[in-house]
Amino acid sequence: MRSALAACIVLAPLTVSAQERPATPAMLCADAAALVNRVGAIVMTTGPITYDRIVRDGGFCPLPEAPKPAYELTRDVAKCFVGYVCRDKFNEGSTRD
Repeated sequence: MRSALAACIVLAPLTVSAQERPATPAMLCADAAALVNRVGAIVMTTGPITYDRIVRDGGFCPLPEAPKPAYELTRDVAKCFVGYVCRDKFNEGSTRD
C-alpha cells in the first residue's frame, strides 16, 4: 500500500495535460507566419479536423524530407504563406500539397 501511494506521489507531476494547438484560421496571416518564424517548428491546426507541422526552413525537416511552401487559411488571407511543411522528396506521388 505504501509503495503504491509513493508511486502516485512521484508520478503525479509527470502527468501530461493536453494543450490546444494554435489555429491558423483564428490568426492573422502575419501573426501565424511570425509564430512559425519565432519557434522554428510547430504543429498548427489548419482546419476543423486538420493539422500540420509547419517549419521555418528545411533545417527542421528530417531526412529524406524537404521543405514545401505551406499556404494556410488565416483570418485575413485565404492562402497565407506561413512557412514550410516537410514532405518526402523521393516519394512525390504520395504527398499532400
